[in-house]
Amino acid sequence: MTTAETKTNLKEDALVITLVGVAHGISHFFHLILAPLFPWLKDVFSLSYAELGLLMSAFFIVSGIGQTLAGFVVDKLGARSVLFFGISCLSVSALVLSSAQNYPMLLVGSMIAGLGNSTFHPSDYTILNQRVSTARLGYAFSIHGISGNFGWAAAPVFLVTLAGLYGWRTALFAAAFLPLIVLAILFGYRKVLQPAEVSHHGVAGNASLPQAAGGTFDFMRLPAVWMCFGFFFMIAMALGGIQSFSSASLRDLYGMSLAWATSAYTAYMLASAAGMLWGGYLASRTTQHDRTITIAFSVAGVLSLLLASGWVSAFIAVILMGAIGFGSGVAGPSRDLLIRAAAPKNATGRVYGVVYSGLDTG
Repeated sequence: MTTAETKTNLKEDALVITLVGVAHGISHFFHLILAPLFPWLKDVFSLSYAELGLLMSAFFIVSGIGQTLAGFVVDKLGARSVLFFGISCLSVSALVLSSAQNYPMLLVGSMIAGLGNSTFHPSDYTILNQRVSTARLGYAFSIHGISGNFGWAAAPVFLVTLAGLYGWRTALFAAAFLPLIVLAILFGYRKVLQPAEVSHHGVAGNASLPQAAGGTFDFMRLPAVWMCFGFFFMIAMALGGIQSFSSASLRDLYGMSLAWATSAYTAYMLASAAGMLWGGYLASRTTQHDRTITIAFSVAGVLSLLLASGWVSAFIAVILMGAIGFGSGVAGPSRDLLIRAAAPKNATGRVYGVVYSGLDTG
């Protein structure tokens, strides 16, 4: 390959990775489309905490079921079309939520957002596998994960700020335009996202992809697919525990202030992003992704047990939160490449759809 061709491939890979990353960021933004506004919604609609929690459950139930089905649609109609549909659903969901007059309308809006969210993982990973050179897939999956974290971080700031200034309806109405902006950008570069096979040579993945899938459901006979599903189920429960209870647990165990406990969780998220960058570098230089995942999660697990013991000081607890986040982040790109290795050719969408539904289930 000539130097000019290498530069062209690098430019195209970077563009695809950026576009898919932006799309993934907006999907994670909509994971938190309601949670930051719970104080307003609770008062306006006189809701209990159980009813507020059901809104989130409705989102992830629809997303989990839809993600499995979306994988089949991706393999049938193409990832780009399914991705565009999902982004459009996010915009519609925010419009429905902003105009909600009762609790059932909030539920409907949350379910539409879950439907939109269900399309992203099978679409994103199919596009990345089809359009990005294998040697750069580790970096692609790394950026994909980090962009999701950015979406999580941006949602509370955006929504709470606008809700405080103009009201919760205005915040949701403004949020409806964010997916439309992303959709316009992706549509402008739609040719770049068109399905196409690229060179699959490099150290990031297998020497060759698995054989083409036979029947539509034959991939479900592969033990590796269900092992990956179970793996995602377990790590999602762990992540959910950290996201939901770390601040309260740190305050109880170490007597931290709310601000200090929140800083510990911030350290976890920032270190996780840094770990994904390092994990992308490692994943691009080895095929032993299972070893990377085992070491990274084992270290994170041991540190979690130490943190939960209450034996360390509050200052060390904050450092441990960062170290746990870094270990989890390092495993991310290798985890995604391991799934790619388990996916038969022409069944990428189905495999990623089933496996990543384990995240929503967890």
